[in-house]
Amino acid sequence: MARSDLQASPQTPAVPLTRPDGSPIRVLAVDDERSLTELLSMAMRYEGWQVTTAGSGLDAVRAAREVRPDAIVLDMMLPDFDGLEVMRRIRAEDPNVPVIFLTAKDAVEDRIGGLTAGGDDYVTKPFSLEELIARLRGLLRRTGAGLAREESNLVVGDLVLNEDSHEVYRAGEEIHLTATEFELLRYLMRNPRRVLSKAQILDRVWNYDFGGQANVVELYISYLRKKIDASRSPMIHTMRGAGYVLRPAAD
Repeated sequence: MARSDLQASPQTPAVPLTRPDGSPIRVLAVDDERSLTELLSMAMRYEGWQVTTAGSGLDAVRAAREVRPDAIVLDMMLPDFDGLEVMRRIRAEDPNVPVIFLTAKDAVEDRIGGLTAGGDDYVTKPFSLEELIARLRGLLRRTGAGLAREESNLVVGDLVLNEDSHEVYRAGEEIHLTATEFELLRYLMRNPRRVLSKAQILDRVWNYDFGGQANVVELYISYLRKKIDASRSPMIHTMRGAGYVLRPAAD
């Protein structure tokens, strides 16, 4: 297959799109050009998604069976069989998985054939990474594979807080919080990597100054740590003499 000449450009991370349980979106990228799948993987991982790649139709069908992707980016031209046949085989087991086809710029029949056969969208080569990611995000929202109300989510690292449902997940595992613990975590997550003093936390979470009883902040920070950081890399850190800061575990 001819080289695709991706148009790479700087990206500004958008609000992370996740699965309903807070775990990362799973995308299967299929193309026999390894340099292309590596670039696609880089762009998708930048979004916080999990990416599986395949270089042939047979490998794509096997991968889809194993990872159950939320979306597939699928080249029309593969060394064993074409993208339409790959989609047909995958959808025999997962009928609703959305598919974006990659097609050659002049292959009008591929674009028409892909959409007629049930493909959800297509992108012609060469294309920009930003365009493809934008198409994927829109497709995931439309099909319901990702959370429809992204704006209700606060995300820091692998920690996800939904402000509407009051659900909290870390690495896909649900964490149950009291109302006060939730408000404290929400304030920390709205200010990631920022050191917040006890006075600021008291004013925001409890809405008034506790004066000499500022140890209530220490108490609730300890409650949160037991639930958020237990048996995991810590995210909540004490800055001696300054306050507290929430950072992604990898920071």
